[in-house]
Amino acid sequence: MNGSLYRVLGLGRDASDADIQKAYRRLAKSSHPDLHPGDKAAEERFKTLARANDILGDKDKRALYDQGLIDDDGNEVHPGFNGGFRARPGGGRTSTGGFSFRAGAGAGGFDDVLKDLFGNARPGGRGGFDGGAGFEPRGGDVRSTLRVGFIEAARGATRRVVLPDGRTLDVKVPAGAEDGQTLRLRGQGGPAPGGLGKAGDLLVTLEIEPHARFRRDGVDVHLDQPVPLAVAVAGGSVRVPTLDGEVSLKVPAWTSSGKVMRLKGRGVARAKHQGDQLVRLLVDLPEKPDPDLKAALERWARAKTA
Repeated sequence: MNGSLYRVLGLGRDASDADIQKAYRRLAKSSHPDLHPGDKAAEERFKTLARANDILGDKDKRALYDQGLIDDDGNEVHPGFNGGFRARPGGGRTSTGGFSFRAGAGAGGFDDVLKDLFGNARPGGRGGFDGGAGFEPRGGDVRSTLRVGFIEAARGATRRVVLPDGRTLDVKVPAGAEDGQTLRLRGQGGPAPGGLGKAGDLLVTLEIEPHARFRRDGVDVHLDQPVPLAVAVAGGSVRVPTLDGEVSLKVPAWTSSGKVMRLKGRGVARAKHQGDQLVRLLVDLPEKPDPDLKAALERWARAKTA
């Protein structure tokens, strides 16, 4: 009688159902294709382990296997029959020597092992099963970085990137994107092993370039704005840059240097949150002041510090 499936699991014929499941789970975890992307040998080991569990983990199939009535692939054994199409126990079929994964095959089968490995999601956030259709090998994830301008990140933009395999792809940067944020583009990563199954994902990490004048704090934008001395004393307006272009800001009379004024709705728009722009006014003394003004200010200053 054939016993190679027992040897695959490192067990003898007297192994209990619990022994079979314990051995299968331990070996399948270490050989899972998602843990060895591109490793054909690991993929084949995993298929062999799944085949062993499919047969030995099912009470009826194990009995047929132990009696020599089915082979290592689960095909019926007919003396003198050598080739052609063979029926498969429990319904379904496969060509001679073929094998297909089936979800839930055997007690505590393939589905349970994936859940043990990754919970209800495959690595990279992808679901492990597609209904009852069985296991699909999945390509590895590909990582990339994308430098984005400060205003592009704040307002959103579409950037074209070149992938390692030479393909070009338009990446949509969402409004309010943050430095270090990773965008996941499903199905744009590495191909599945052997070209079968689903491709992996492309993970794009954003690097936000600093701006010469703007600083960001959450959804608010900060800016230092020089104000002429005359405007700070008498009041008036100054032109202030924003994410959407310049606007006019009214400066009250006798404004002190360091005063912060708020431009509502001029910050970062993210989901349902709209930030503001906070403008810190910095009084700018003239390099060559009017002599009369300079003398008057100096007399005033000396009187205050005497």
